[in-house]
Amino acid sequence: MAVMTITAENFEQEVLQSDKPVLIDFWAPWCGPCRMVSPVVEEIANEHPEIKVGKVNVDEQQDLARKYRIMSIPSLYVFKNGEVANKTIGAVPKANILAMLG
Repeated sequence: MAVMTITAENFEQEVLQSDKPVLIDFWAPWCGPCRMVSPVVEEIANEHPEIKVGKVNVDEQQDLARKYRIMSIPSLYVFKNGEVANKTIGAVPKANILAMLG
């Protein structure tokens, strides 16, 4: 499954109301570590159809970034049943991201 672009407009439906676990990558185009983790996030999306994967551009979606208190990027959040189930900050290895998804 392709990585979705998540915005304030579709966050409720795609993330909070999802019946699947959702991995969200809070990122920005100018962020070097974000560019390092992006291909890993895309791999997970392609290899794990049981997981929804989305990206939130914190420059464009400042309200979402504020709501989830994103102070450092990349920040990877796992949502399950509409709640934050896990999170990590920084460019982490694929195995760590998969472990977060449980």
